[in-house]
Amino acid sequence: MSNHELIHNEAENKYEFHIEGFKPYIEYTQEGDVLHLTHTIVPKELGGRGIAKELCIGVMKELEAKGLKMQPACSYIVAFVEKNPEYERLLG
Repeated sequence: MSNHELIHNEAENKYEFHIEGFKPYIEYTQEGDVLHLTHTIVPKELGGRGIAKELCIGVMKELEAKGLKMQPACSYIVAFVEKNPEYERLLG
């Protein structure tokens, strides 16, 4: 689905894409093996293209691959998990 490379910016606690000079991202804090996903930011210039959803899917796949759990602390991610219950297994 994604044509964008998910970049883990560990220095800033973000997962991000680099698109057309912009950096949409999901920000997190980490406690043990649980990432608290605190903010989903997509610049308005990239709005309406499904990038926030694409970011969420990429982060969920990354967490699963690393054996990590997540706790949504951002309204967008809460709604995303409600609409995509297959990711409820990652709740920690």
